[in-house]
Amino acid sequence: MIDLSTGINPHSYPLPDLPPAVFARLPEPAALGRLAATAATAYGTAAEHVAAAPGTQIVLPLVFALVPAGRAAVLAPTYAEHARVARLVGHQTTDVAAVEDLGAADLAIVVNPNNPDGRIVSKDALLALAAEKHRRGGLLVVDEAFAEVGPPGLSLGPQVGRGGLVVLRSFGKFHGLAGLRLGFALAAPGPAARLRATLGPWPVAGPALLAGTTALADGAWAMAMRDRLARESDRLDRLLIAAGLAVAGGTSLFRLVRTPAAAPLADHLGRAGIVVRRFAERPQWLRFGLPGSESAWERLAAALAAFAREP
Repeated sequence: MIDLSTGINPHSYPLPDLPPAVFARLPEPAALGRLAATAATAYGTAAEHVAAAPGTQIVLPLVFALVPAGRAAVLAPTYAEHARVARLVGHQTTDVAAVEDLGAADLAIVVNPNNPDGRIVSKDALLALAAEKHRRGGLLVVDEAFAEVGPPGLSLGPQVGRGGLVVLRSFGKFHGLAGLRLGFALAAPGPAARLRATLGPWPVAGPALLAGTTALADGAWAMAMRDRLARESDRLDRLLIAAGLAVAGGTSLFRLVRTPAAAPLADHLGRAGIVVRRFAERPQWLRFGLPGSESAWERLAAALAAFAREP
């Protein structure tokens, strides 16, 4: 099977040599400090603003609990997990369709760039919303899981010190190492310290500390990878358009298609051994990730062409 159902980079960062000690011993505080400092540099902030975690999923309830339980609003459509976890920690949670509808919430949640449609909310709009939350004792959480493939200067990481704002950064998606389980919450010093204290002295496994520190310091790899992903997403667009499909958005790690033939197309691709992401609540949507090899590209091209030829 070829799994195109995720937005994970199929071209993983080459792992450094992992000495046996990183598996046999508890991680040293100095190693966690090096990771935080490297992440701070990569994300344009200071180490005191960084809380490292075994993936951003694990910090969602901790971040959402930084404000008392109240009204939470999620800019939708997006990940279902944000709303689920907000409810889990006691917030009355609703989905909203516009940034303007987030103003009344105690906790506002935005994914930027968004999954699955690649929607971008402007930096100015988000900073204004964060300032409003800060004045009212609320919180804006911006999940920047795909910021590495977003427009330059999109990230709010450099602005978290203003307060009223937490930025989530995923390591595994862009670096193609989702199984490593590594992510970061960026916040003002007080909330960041609270998150670190709750996560405890060993929040990240030794192998992830070493691999994450190495990868986040490798700016040359990141620059080359962004270029490669841009070329490959253009190639995917051409395949989809040639098959008569309308590309409705996405990022360079995934593309969203809207078509009334979504169900039969997904079934056709599945019979060809290719899995794409379907959306039960939006039956005309399909999300395509990037093939990871030339043979996978060829199989996808052949399957799409065969579907286009069907009566």
